[in-house]
Amino acid sequence: MSGHRSIVETEKAVQEKLGDFQLQREQMAAVANIHRAAAAVRQHLENSVLRPSELTWTGFVVLWVLWIWGETETRHVAEEAGITKGTLTGVARTLESRGLVSRSVHPEDGRRVLLALTPQGEQTMEKLFPAFNTEEAFVASRLSSEECLRLADGLRAIVAQLEEHGEERRLELLGGAEPKPRRSGRRPRA
Repeated sequence: MSGHRSIVETEKAVQEKLGDFQLQREQMAAVANIHRAAAAVRQHLENSVLRPSELTWTGFVVLWVLWIWGETETRHVAEEAGITKGTLTGVARTLESRGLVSRSVHPEDGRRVLLALTPQGEQTMEKLFPAFNTEEAFVASRLSSEECLRLADGLRAIVAQLEEHGEERRLELLGGAEPKPRRSGRRPRA
């Protein structure tokens, strides 16, 4: 369970708080549970499989991207991993210091950097991924194979909606403006 309240308690509290609002409740429940499930799965996989290998979730995702796609430019690794280029810089340095990733200069543009798994990085993923997949199976064990496929199809549809129409929707909501830079929220801007 993620957090100190169960999913049933949380859904009941949300219903009590938002009872009078005119909302699309099924869609709200779907998106809220995507977030809650993702957080719970991530926490379980970090604690059960990744931490013993001294990897963070983000470090694992970067290794996964490079394992699947091979040598890749840093901006594309960051995009595939869903992180900023700045975050990738720190993660890549850590993975490089552990001998799992190597950096090289792009042959056509010296300003661009390529990342690749080292042989040790390949071995790490070949050893780690079967254990990771075993825990994926544990996480989804309350679902039948058919339910897993339906869930995967539904999640793909959500991703496709955002890939195909998300930018257009963002521009519509922001009146064509670019979004403000991300801020941690720790300090108010002076």
